[in-house]
Amino acid sequence: KSRRILEEQMSDAVYLGNPNLKKANTAISFTKEQVEEFIKCKNNPVYFARQYVKIVSLDEGLVPFTMYDFQEELINNFHNHRFNIAKLPRQTGKSTTVISYLLHYAVFNDNIKIAILANKAETSRELLSRLQLAYENLPKWMQQGIIAWNKGSMELDNGSKIIAASTSSSAVRGNSFNIIFLDEFAFVPNHMAEQFFSSVYPTISSGKTTKVIIISTPNGMNMFYKLWHDAERQKNGYIPLEVHWSAVPGRDAKWKAETIANTSERQFTQEFECEFLGSVDTLISASKLRAMAYDDPLHQNKGLSVYEAVKPDHDYIMTVDVSRGTNNDYSAFVVFDITTLPWKVVAKYRNNEIKPILFPNIIEEVAKNYNKAYILAEVNDIGEQVTNILHYDLEYPNILMCAMRGRAGQIVGQGFSGTKSQLGLKMSKVTKKVGCSNLKTLIEDDKLLISDYEIISELTTFIQKNQSFEADDGYNDDLVMCLVLFAWLAVQPYFREMTDNDVRKRIYEEQRNQIEQDMAPFGFISDGLDTIEEKIIDEDGNVWYTDGYGNPYADVEYMLNY
Repeated sequence: KSRRILEEQMSDAVYLGNPNLKKANTAISFTKEQVEEFIKCKNNPVYFARQYVKIVSLDEGLVPFTMYDFQEELINNFHNHRFNIAKLPRQTGKSTTVISYLLHYAVFNDNIKIAILANKAETSRELLSRLQLAYENLPKWMQQGIIAWNKGSMELDNGSKIIAASTSSSAVRGNSFNIIFLDEFAFVPNHMAEQFFSSVYPTISSGKTTKVIIISTPNGMNMFYKLWHDAERQKNGYIPLEVHWSAVPGRDAKWKAETIANTSERQFTQEFECEFLGSVDTLISASKLRAMAYDDPLHQNKGLSVYEAVKPDHDYIMTVDVSRGTNNDYSAFVVFDITTLPWKVVAKYRNNEIKPILFPNIIEEVAKNYNKAYILAEVNDIGEQVTNILHYDLEYPNILMCAMRGRAGQIVGQGFSGTKSQLGLKMSKVTKKVGCSNLKTLIEDDKLLISDYEIISELTTFIQKNQSFEADDGYNDDLVMCLVLFAWLAVQPYFREMTDNDVRKRIYEEQRNQIEQDMAPFGFISDGLDTIEEKIIDEDGNVWYTDGYGNPYADVEYMLNY
């Protein structure tokens, strides 16, 4: 009878029949040793993880979490700092390390909310399931009672809640969180990452103890790349931590060679060396992209970034790419200082919400500010409406016109009256090919200087597709197309007259010596038989002959015998 009563009491104390979980409001009698242990774990998350967290090993099943030194450092950083960003190789236990800290935070703090976010909801739920597994294997006296327990969330009777969702602005909108964990943040598409931070970050920054944890392996030069480099330069509040692949026991030179043989050099460089590589087959070489550094703008407001204020007597050109303002592609323009070589980007605008009917007013305002800059716009689609508004309604004077020459086109002056001329440039396969080729030369030879993060980011995903170049899947190329327009313009005769700079000639002159050294020298071989024209006897009696080119050589009979 006593045994039956005890079994009934035990069954009443578990959550939904799960013997590993304690239901809410279950009374627990602590021993003195348990109280001391509870306090010790509360004050030291590393000790808690080492002593009580269990994980699933691929080889051994459920095992205690044996931590590496860098994992201890990660947890201490999470505990002591509000904002953390870590760049780690693949398969280093980074997610498990964060999960251990989040479990500690939920158990030993009351009334807190934690969000586990990944690029896919399925991934975040898998992370939550790891946390739940570790929770089930805690001693009952250390557990909090369970109020809710499912695949997407869990709630403890100390008021702590943990949810799992995808990294999007809508997933956690309207909620406030004490900790947001962003797993593999580099793999979240750029536009989603931007929307997430603009909508969710204010709810975090409003607190004094709230935390953000960003963990990822690099995946190109995206928002994670920017946050990481800003953290390195102490431009933001994140504490950066980088882990080398050799920090994991068993990873040595032999392991590296094996891994490269089974994958590729590029894959190893990105996933284990943690280099920020762009897409494959980019227009600009990977070495040049890695060397390009961005700066903070002098001013930034609603899509406009200014890197250099207008200078008197300087000449400027603006190139424009227009979208429909439907939150997909961006309407964009880039302002170039063309006064002297190297040319430089001094301002840029990028907005995917501005309507085409309003875009001309922004273009005019910025162009006027830059000494009434010349404007060249792409007019394949809605761009024609923008140039017409600029020309006829706003009466802006410096819009460049294009006289069509086959499919290539040619920039002409504003007073040109040819029958096949138009405001702006209608981009064709030929003009795009010329523009892309010129852009590659200008950037790689440092004739065009760029310090804007978003332009550099777009260049890292501007790749070759079907005999042309365009943005990689999931990315944009609106700013790059403004550069392509400028690069096409830079070799036009009208532009050379306007700037008194022939960039092609300048690049050739700078590289002429190298070009001549690389070329194989031309030579001629003579057998001396058909080219003898004159016999010469010197004062010593030696007989000399000249070849057909006037070069003297010794006795023919001697040379033939030789």
